[in-house]
Amino acid sequence: MSTYIRTAQTGFQMPVLIYPAGALAPTISQATMEHHYGKHLQTYVDNLNKNVTNTEFEGMSLREIIENAPPGPLLNNAGQVLNHSLYFEQFTPYPPGSNRPGSNLKNFIRFDFGNFDTFKKKMEEAAAALFGSGWVWLAQEESGKLNIVSCSNGDTPLRYRMTPLYGIDVWEHAYYLDYQNRRAEHVHKLWDIVDWEMVESRLNI
Repeated sequence: MSTYIRTAQTGFQMPVLIYPAGALAPTISQATMEHHYGKHLQTYVDNLNKNVTNTEFEGMSLREIIENAPPGPLLNNAGQVLNHSLYFEQFTPYPPGSNRPGSNLKNFIRFDFGNFDTFKKKMEEAAAALFGSGWVWLAQEESGKLNIVSCSNGDTPLRYRMTPLYGIDVWEHAYYLDYQNRRAEHVHKLWDIVDWEMVESRLNI
């Protein structure tokens, strides 16, 4: 896994965007970024710090909290901080011309899904089928196998001993300002901005 927010004297911190807030437009507008990253994620970080204070989990890493905390507000907010951190990290305003996975990830995808287009179709179908709010992840099992995992609300593949590689946020706050109720259109357009080098760096090889 590439990046996890860790505790410090001031608690868990907001991840730093590696591109300007408006750089992913028109796929994700600056208004959506300011709302999604600047308000929703900030709230999850604040709630995580509030809920972990004076508990047995204070001082643990984000991963340790997710793997050990019982269901409830602490786990919900920790999951959302992790999910969103990986989500915002996986995009780039400057995708390569082919915008396709590198050789290592490409080989994994070919082995487990047949080809890249079939994988994309299955991800989009899973995102369309997920009822309510949540996430759809390309995740890697401990065996190395890739799988598409649907998670409700703030759940994450880490809870099931899987490594999250590429995630689609299907909470309405991720797309409603730009696409209203057209979730499928939003999900389809995300392929244009995926940083496949970052996604591939999360692989366990």
